[in-house]
Amino acid sequence: MKWTNPIKPQIFTLLFCIIGTLNSCSFSKKASDKLLSKASEKSYDVIIVPGVPLENGKWSNIMKARIYWSKFLFDKGIAKNIMFSGSAVYSPYIEAEIMAMYAEALGIPKENIYTETKAEHSTENIFYSHKLAQKLKFVSMAIASDPFQTKMLRKFTRKRIDGDIDLIPIVFDSLKAMPMGVREPEIDIQKAFVQGFIPLPERENLMQRLRGTWGGDLFKDTLK
Repeated sequence: MKWTNPIKPQIFTLLFCIIGTLNSCSFSKKASDKLLSKASEKSYDVIIVPGVPLENGKWSNIMKARIYWSKFLFDKGIAKNIMFSGSAVYSPYIEAEIMAMYAEALGIPKENIYTETKAEHSTENIFYSHKLAQKLKFVSMAIASDPFQTKMLRKFTRKRIDGDIDLIPIVFDSLKAMPMGVREPEIDIQKAFVQGFIPLPERENLMQRLRGTWGGDLFKDTLK
């Protein structure tokens, strides 16, 4: 078969590269199962859960999955404490505080829930949470998020974090037995509302946001 339009092969190649890149940037089910099995042999002082913005005043499926995954790990004794991380980035609600309220409503004891409210990018979720965890004298740590984000952060944690942080990507089969659609927890989202909020795209241009995503400015800053 011959291409009659010279643009088509270029589009095909571009799409192939994008699909390949996305596939390579997410842990497979087999890899996720293996990492969970390895994590099940430990009991981490804290797991770090990156934030997700509210969508129209409600939690999205991604936020719900990350919170239920943290509860799964807590209930199994894999995590002694949970640290949710995230500022008010794309919505006027502090992500970490929203997720902490949902986690408490689902039954995780408040004394085992911590929040880091400075991060605006995924790499910052890990950097600032790691610094806060150290201040709290936590030693063993792991990142618990969806397979895509967890793998995306792997290189960063290996090269730019002082200390070992394990990875526990969500194993969605493990969430099937949890009552994710049975009831909608009631929380007061106004407790996490930020007056005078300005969304990130209005404060940073695209290049600044990309630099932040890859942790370009982190080491000019320290957690106060």
